[in-house]
Amino acid sequence: MTTTSTTVTDAQLDAVFVPIFDRIAAGAVDRETDRRLAHEQVGWLREAKFGALRVPAEFGGYGASVRQLFRLLIDLAAADSNLPQALRVHFVFVEDQLLANPGSDRWLREVADGALVGNAITEPGIGAVDRYQTRLTRAGDGWQLDGTKYYSTGSLYSDYIVAAADRDGERVGVLVDARAEGIRQHDDWDGFGQRLTASGTTEFDRVVVTEDRILGPGYGTAGPTYSTAYLQLVQLAVLAGIAARAQRDARDWVAARTRSYTHAAADLPRHDPLVQQVIGRLSSAAFTARAAVLAVADVLDHVLAHGAADQAELAATELAAAQAQLGVIDAVLPATSLLFEVGGASIVSERLRLDRHWRNARTVSVHNPAIYKARAIGDHLLNGTELPFAWSAGERKA
Repeated sequence: MTTTSTTVTDAQLDAVFVPIFDRIAAGAVDRETDRRLAHEQVGWLREAKFGALRVPAEFGGYGASVRQLFRLLIDLAAADSNLPQALRVHFVFVEDQLLANPGSDRWLREVADGALVGNAITEPGIGAVDRYQTRLTRAGDGWQLDGTKYYSTGSLYSDYIVAAADRDGERVGVLVDARAEGIRQHDDWDGFGQRLTASGTTEFDRVVVTEDRILGPGYGTAGPTYSTAYLQLVQLAVLAGIAARAQRDARDWVAARTRSYTHAAADLPRHDPLVQQVIGRLSSAAFTARAAVLAVADVLDHVLAHGAADQAELAATELAAAQAQLGVIDAVLPATSLLFEVGGASIVSERLRLDRHWRNARTVSVHNPAIYKARAIGDHLLNGTELPFAWSAGERKA
């Protein structure tokens, strides 16, 4: 088992990444307005080895802890909420390599050299976990991948794509070059939020796959795993970052505003106790979301350091992530609407694009719907029912 020990401090990481996050934030509104994918900004992250935060220093990475990673993911989300979500599967792929048998450092070294990994897991229509239409079939001495995937988050930014496919009735993960012959990618995600995550359609048409690129049956098979909690926590880090940016934008807007109302409690909005109360509540939401994410990150740090093999620890980790999901959503979503109470009609200006905070938060929050998570928690606590580790979206069998 390959593990990482923290070899870098928060201050050292901030010195590298805070200036990059500031540059990313500077163009976020314009990219939102123009629907311009953040290829240049991902390039800045790639050059700084952001994708190699968890890769051990001996392989060329930073050797950061899970907590340090999620701390930076929150800050990146505050700069541009699309980017942590686009890297969501990348970091789980890295963790899988860290947990693999000794000698499996090939991909860790590639990540340290700047490689990024996207995904093509979910299918439209009936393509639930046990009925994938994407097939991996024999072709001569190798294999051939055929099928269509949707929600291919981050793949347009990536060098490799993890695809889930059916191989003779068994679900397997396959790692393919993102620019391989037979792959067509489309930026056709039509959601009203998180528009720049590159979450569109990916088509595979007779894509050649060699034996060493078949990752095995672990992708989505039943049983306790760290990865569902980890993937969910990335989404929560996105929400925490959105809350931080919403609070900052509202505060800066109020601080510079001189226009008020005849029946207001103060001449300047920043002196108005009602406006101050709103800013206080926004700050509380951002703090609460951040604290929840880092608390679960600490749990993941412990579990991954011990090989993610203890069933009870994995169940506790999944429960913590599920509980945090409900709390973070309940804190952040109202805050992204509340921020508009600090001003009049001018605060809804298209130039400000403050609506993006609610749209992005609402979009992230519908991933892994909270109503199902709340029921699962209740059933688990009342009846001891195992939390759902392996699940997917698709039409049920007739």
